Amino acid sequence: MNRSSRSRGLTKGTRLLAVLGAFVAATALAAPTSSAQPADTARATAAALSSTSDAVLRADVAGTAWYTDQATGKVVVTVDATVSQDEIAALRKAAGGNAAHLKIERTAGKINKLIAGGQAIYAAGGGRCSLGFNVRSGSTYYALTAGHCTEIAGTWYTNSGQTSVLGTRAGTSFPTNDYGIIRHSNASAADGRVYLYNGSYRDITAAGNAYVGQSVQRSGSTTGLRSGTVTGLNATVNYGNGDIVYGLIQTNVCAEPGDSGGAMFSGTTALGLTSGGSGNCSTGGTTFFQPVTEALSAYGVSVF
Repeated sequence: MNRSSRSRGLTKGTRLLAVLGAFVAATALAAPTSSAQPADTARATAAALSSTSDAVLRADVAGTAWYTDQATGKVVVTVDATVSQDEIAALRKAAGGNAAHLKIERTAGKINKLIAGGQAIYAAGGGRCSLGFNVRSGSTYYALTAGHCTEIAGTWYTNSGQTSVLGTRAGTSFPTNDYGIIRHSNASAADGRVYLYNGSYRDITAAGNAYVGQSVQRSGSTTGLRSGTVTGLNATVNYGNGDIVYGLIQTNVCAEPGDSGGAMFSGTTALGLTSGGSGNCSTGGTTFFQPVTEALSAYGVSVF
């Protein structure tokens, strides 16, 4: 089966186009503002930074996300609007003698896993997410999306009335990771491109790893195609209630509920799956992505 035949299957309806065209959740995020920092007279060692990061994890403050910025020698902690000054003080207290190595940044809104009821791919029993990338293993075709999506249902549909089956869950990993995989019921509907929400598509020919400063795009079923920049790597996000995810890509691309699972890419290279974030696409925010290479490796699949 060639790509053109699969593409023809995809264009049989507007909804199917939107769902199976791989929804890349991209948004322009507002730059967070930094709160006052303690004086820093010495560059932190790798051991001190690791200890500082561990202290933030132990503090267990929901609405926080953090990564180590080797260039500045800081652990950059993004805190959402729900995090109080007392909780910020608790983070500093947990870091103890390493508190000077923390850089606290505020972001608008609340850091959430981005799932909602609506359009795109629909979970049996309710819930909407976005398809990330269609992938394959031999002659079997799958759809990658967020793990916090696939964990809620085994069967997924292409329409809100749940009369057209997308496929069944073949794997899910959340928390710690945030990726899941759905086996297509109809392989001819799987399209290896990403829908750009302007009537056109982007052919995805490879998968790679993001780098800080990289320009990226994401397309999702709620906010369409958005652009931004990678601001951090290997971020840890505490969504609350024990839902902590590691190794995420942090960006200033906005996203909203329903964009979860959508694909992030640069050019023709797949980079990530939308995990969650704060803010919205009107005022901006911060969004985190599960690296796609980890999901591809976990399931033994590839883009096509």
